[in-house]
Amino acid sequence: MYGNLGENQIKELIDSAKCSIFFIDEDQRVTLSDIGSKQAIRAFANAKGATVEEYVLSSQFRCSGSDGYVAWLDNALEIRPTAHPLLDTSDYEFKVFDSPQAMHAAIEQKNHGNKARVVAGYCWPWLSKKDPKASDIVIGDDYARQWNLDQDGSLWIIAENSIEQVGCIHTCQGLEVDYIGVIIGPDLVVRNGQVVTSPHDRDKHDKSIRGWKKLMKEQPALAQQETDLIIKNTYRTLMTRGMKGCFLYCTDPETAQYFAGRLAGDSHD
Repeated sequence: MYGNLGENQIKELIDSAKCSIFFIDEDQRVTLSDIGSKQAIRAFANAKGATVEEYVLSSQFRCSGSDGYVAWLDNALEIRPTAHPLLDTSDYEFKVFDSPQAMHAAIEQKNHGNKARVVAGYCWPWLSKKDPKASDIVIGDDYARQWNLDQDGSLWIIAENSIEQVGCIHTCQGLEVDYIGVIIGPDLVVRNGQVVTSPHDRDKHDKSIRGWKKLMKEQPALAQQETDLIIKNTYRTLMTRGMKGCFLYCTDPETAQYFAGRLAGDSHD
């Protein structure tokens, strides 16, 4: 359970209620410590002698209800194969930028009603947490921004001036804006058409994959499988925060070309 209190949240819910309803999106598992898989729920329910009924929601309202975008993203990130190799950007605005500054500026132009933000994978240290004047995400000579302000906490995404900063998975999961700008860092790159993840390129203070080095020594295959899933799920979650559109910048040029090449039409800036 959160903060290591209690035994197990799933077990405690099943033990205390006559009917427990779980809404599960396993593609939003973004930390190694996340619990709540269908397998775990079934195990605790069976141990209690409870009947389990499973239903699948046929659609979703995220990303303007564009199931095609989500299916394309799953395919592009190699989370699962789908029948959507190309994205039709007439239904959902998606652009790939060559410059982080240009991408951030484009998101600022979309910030009507305080509903556009920029987020990134956790590949840069949070220097500004201790030094308010320090820049965190520094890319090239013309892009230097801070991570979400510590004082904003979980309210960062709706804070008035947070368009100036860059958010992370922990300040935007479960929330949406109209337009999201996403910076893909070196923890996810494309090589020869294949998506490759690298937990080594996450910042060392990133708590979402805490313990992966120990797991790598004990069970290397499992560690690679788990960190690969967490990194892909993180970017899937970041790239589905925009209801109307997603603007993308990749620190790796080959990765940018990969995403741009999977768009129907020209959406490369």
